[in-house]
Amino acid sequence: MQAQFIPYSRTSLYNDALLQESKRHYEFMNSRRTVREFSTEPIAIEVIENIIMSASTAPSGANKQPWTFCVVTNATMKSQIRIEAEKEEYESYNGRMPQEWLDDLSYLGTDWHKPFLEEAPALIIVFKQSYELKEGQKKTNYYVSESVGLACGYLLQAIHQCGLVALTHTPSPMNFLSKLLNRFINEKPFLLIPVGYLAENVRVPDIKRKGKEEVMVHYR
Repeated sequence: MQAQFIPYSRTSLYNDALLQESKRHYEFMNSRRTVREFSTEPIAIEVIENIIMSASTAPSGANKQPWTFCVVTNATMKSQIRIEAEKEEYESYNGRMPQEWLDDLSYLGTDWHKPFLEEAPALIIVFKQSYELKEGQKKTNYYVSESVGLACGYLLQAIHQCGLVALTHTPSPMNFLSKLLNRFINEKPFLLIPVGYLAENVRVPDIKRKGKEEVMVHYR
C-alpha cells in the first residue's frame, strides 16, 4: 500500500509561555493519585466514551491500535468480577507472592479484599489484541504490549483531566475476565481500571515520587 499524507499543523509555544505550560502540566499530573475508595455516583456513558477515545489516540506499532476497552457498569457483572478477582487475590496474598513482594506492598495497606470493583460506577477492562482477526485470518500486530501500555497511560491522563479518579488493578491471573466478558480468542486482559468520583474523606498513602535526578539523565 502506497503511503498517503495529509497536512498537519498545531500551535507552538516558545520561551516563557513554553516553560510555564510545561510546569503547569507537570504540577497537574503530579496531583494525580491512585485511589481505592470511590463514590457510587454514576458517570454518563458519554464521558467514558470520550475518555476511551482519548486513550485510543495513542501511538501504536504500524498503527494497528491493538486494544479493546470493555466498559462494565452493570452491578451484577461488577459483583461477578469482584468475586473472581478476590479469589485470585486471596491466593496471591496467601502463597503466590514471595515475601519481598508482600513487604514492598505493605506500606500501601492493600490486601485481597477489593470492594472498589463494586463501588466504582464504571470498570474499564483493557484487552490487548495479540494479533488481528480479519475474516477468520490472523494478521500480525506489532509491539502490542508497548502500544497498549501507551494507550493506558493516555487513559489515566484523560481520567485525571476530567476530575475523576482511577486505580490500575491487575489481579493475576486475569483469564477470568476473558470468560466473564466473552472476549475473542485473540484478546488478552491487560489492565482493570475502576473509574469514578472520589469518595468523601479519602486518605492515600504518604508516598514520594522520584525526583528528576533519579529518573532523568541529560547528555550534553
